[in-house]
This record gives sequence, C-alpha cells and structure tokens, in this order.
Amino acid sequence: MNKQQLFENIKRKQSFLCVGLDTDTKKIPQHLLKEEDPVFAFNKAIIDATADYCVAYKPNMAFYEALGTTGMRSFEKTIHYLRTQYPDQFIIADAKRGDIGNTSELYARSFFDYLKVDAVTVAPYMGEDSVKPFLLYPESWVILLALTSNKGSNDFQLTEDAHGEKLFEKVLRTSKEWADSDRMMYVVGATQAKMLRDIRKIVPDHFLLVPGIGAQGGSLAEVAQYGMNDHCGLLVNSSRAIIYADKSEKFADFAADAAHNVQREMAGYLQDVGIIPCSI
Repeated sequence: MNKQQLFENIKRKQSFLCVGLDTDTKKIPQHLLKEEDPVFAFNKAIIDATADYCVAYKPNMAFYEALGTTGMRSFEKTIHYLRTQYPDQFIIADAKRGDIGNTSELYARSFFDYLKVDAVTVAPYMGEDSVKPFLLYPESWVILLALTSNKGSNDFQLTEDAHGEKLFEKVLRTSKEWADSDRMMYVVGATQAKMLRDIRKIVPDHFLLVPGIGAQGGSLAEVAQYGMNDHCGLLVNSSRAIIYADKSEKFADFAADAAHNVQREMAGYLQDVGIIPCSI
C-alpha cells in the first residue's frame, strides 16, 4: 500500500486509527480457550468488529513468538484473514528488528516475502546498513523507532550532544536521507505528544506511528494538534483499551464501541484541519 492509498483510506473512513493486536492468552475471554486456535479466534472477532473504524492493524510479534510455532501459525492466519477479507487494511508487524546487514536481509525477507505485511518496525541503533535491507522492497515500509513512550526513553533518546541535538533528533535527520516519506515512517509515543511540534520541523511529510493512547494515557487531542500534517500523517495505535474493553462473550461488541468512539473523535480532528468536510 502506498502513501496516497493510505491517505485515501484515512479520508474514506474518517479515521487514522491503528488497532494493536497484542493478543495474550492470559487476557482474552476464557470461553475462547475452548477454540482450536484461541488466538486466531480472538483476532478474527476483533478484526470483524473494528475494521470499519480503523485503517491499520499492528500485531506485536512478541505475543505470537512467545507461543512458539502455534503462535506463529495464529499470526500467519491473522495476516491471511486480513489480506483476503479486509484488503484495504495496512498491516504492521511490530517486531522492532535491526541487526547487521545479512541478518536484516533475512528479517526483511521473512516479513515482506513470506509473511506479506505492509510494514515492519525497525530499531535504528546499528545504523544505516542494518536498515537498508528492509528498504529493498519497493512496495513495503520501514517504521523506524524515534521517540518512544516508555519511561526508559530518557536513558538514551533524549540525551543531548555538545551542540544540544537530542539523539532521537539525530536519528530523524540522518535516517530521512535513507528513504523518503513514501517508504519510511517513524514511531513517536503519544506520551511525548508535545514534542511532535519539533519533530514535524525535521520530518514534516512523513507518517508517524503513534502508540500510547488509551491504556498508556497519551492524549489523542494533543497528538492531533501537534502531529497532524496536510495528509494527516498519523497512524495512532490503541491496543488494550480496544481489544480488552470487555472479557465476556460480548467482548467484540465492546471492542467495536471503543474503536468507534476513537474514530468519531478522529473524524472531528480531520474536519478541524479540512482533510474531510465538516458534517452538517
């Protein structure tokens, strides 16, 4: 999916919501544990309930890899289901990969050739040669970690050099030379929302994947205020607040309501900046 197609989906659905499929067998409704594949059964129900209100899904690979081959089969079935039933959805593998070049080549082959996702999250710490193999796939995206929402982001990302440049700012300035805004996005945590104004000065045209609203306490209003550009430029992720909104047999209905509430709020912000017309 290219940048314009993603933007068209945002306008059509009046949403820039990404639903995180952080599927934990210890948290899903207990009745699903009787299913042959509880993880896929949960994901399928969540997808069917929320697809009208979001433009992307982001499975976090840790939740699937923790279950070994069983979990990876669930992941593959989830991707296949999205591809066949909801082909307009942008699929992000939240894997946070990043290694020496030949290893990154294999990671990239796994996610783009075999698993057929649209994008993968990549850690930039090892530099250009660890990221470039993911950029060899012209129809796919790299989502580079820039400024994350966790407390530990202070340990490295916000440290400054002798010229006052923060490390995450150096990551942005350096990496934007590796690929343009049609191929690369950045992760910026919602709990760092007020810093989005400065981030937009460095990468005005790139899409930003913003986790941290909902259960992590980030403000969607602030993310939209400081991070939105003329093409929206945002994918805002919510995981637990949507997928675990309820644990009864009606869990999917509650997930739909939670996603719809976020979508309605997002529609208002898109109207505020003229990306979609105001409703009468």
